[in-house]
Amino acid sequence: MDSILNPLYIAVSWVIVTIHDLLSPVFGTNSGVTWSLAIMGLVIIIRIILIPLFVKQIKSQRALTALQPHMKEIQKKYKDDRQKQSEEMMKLYKEHKTNPLASCFPILAQAPIFFALFTVLNGIAAIDDEGNPAPIARGFMKGEYLASAAQAKFFGAPISDKFLGSDITTVKIVTVILIILMSATTFTTQRQLMTKGMPKMDSSNNMMLQQQKIMLYAFPVIFAITGVNFPVGVLIYWSTTNLWTWGQQYYVIKRNPTPGSPAYEELQRKRNKKNGVAENEEPKSSEGTTIEEKGQRQQPKKKKKKK
Repeated sequence: MDSILNPLYIAVSWVIVTIHDLLSPVFGTNSGVTWSLAIMGLVIIIRIILIPLFVKQIKSQRALTALQPHMKEIQKKYKDDRQKQSEEMMKLYKEHKTNPLASCFPILAQAPIFFALFTVLNGIAAIDDEGNPAPIARGFMKGEYLASAAQAKFFGAPISDKFLGSDITTVKIVTVILIILMSATTFTTQRQLMTKGMPKMDSSNNMMLQQQKIMLYAFPVIFAITGVNFPVGVLIYWSTTNLWTWGQQYYVIKRNPTPGSPAYEELQRKRNKKNGVAENEEPKSSEGTTIEEKGQRQQPKKKKKKK
């Protein structure tokens, strides 16, 4: 497994070490601030690379929203044949080039990087069979970098320590706070999407809505349970990426919301108010006619004949 993932260890450790070298003159070589910011820098680089995937995710979600009426027809037509219903659904997705699992793509894409970072940080705190420190070099994290990272602390907690297996009170407090932050940002991001970013839909037998509800509660619980096994550095990584996701999604919902969603209706009301259009009045063009009137061909006026 190490031989397969070794290129990923090299890439992740190279990014962290490079950012560390850039920040060392400012905060110090062994400073926890330097190493923490290096991990956060890794998040920023990864999320910038994943922006095209995020755009694809948004397009796929909107395509699924537009397909809701067709999906309901299929569910109604083949309600007694689950296999045929699934086949027709898959055919519909294929025809419109969309995927109901697109919302999971950014998380799945980060999973290998997340695992690589977990392994690199675990190597810093590795011990031998006799209980003595025996750090394992991974990629560029070796020699003086390995020794420096082993000394780095985040609010008093070594970045390679975990909640489980540590007797240091500071480590337990810091990890609990980071786990709560990680779970809370996951929940609020998903809830933000469901309450503001999605069109109002009938909740009965709606696959997309059911999937979103599962993600709303499942992911925070998974993070809360598994977080006790993560080193502090990994918790910093995941909390930072969650904050990025929340901010990125907030911007999209605010500036380019899905048609039919509460955020879209709110944006339309603001635009109408800015243009001086009443709430129940149709938006007007600069000539004073409504958009509908402007779209129609204007009938020529008949000239009165002189007697």
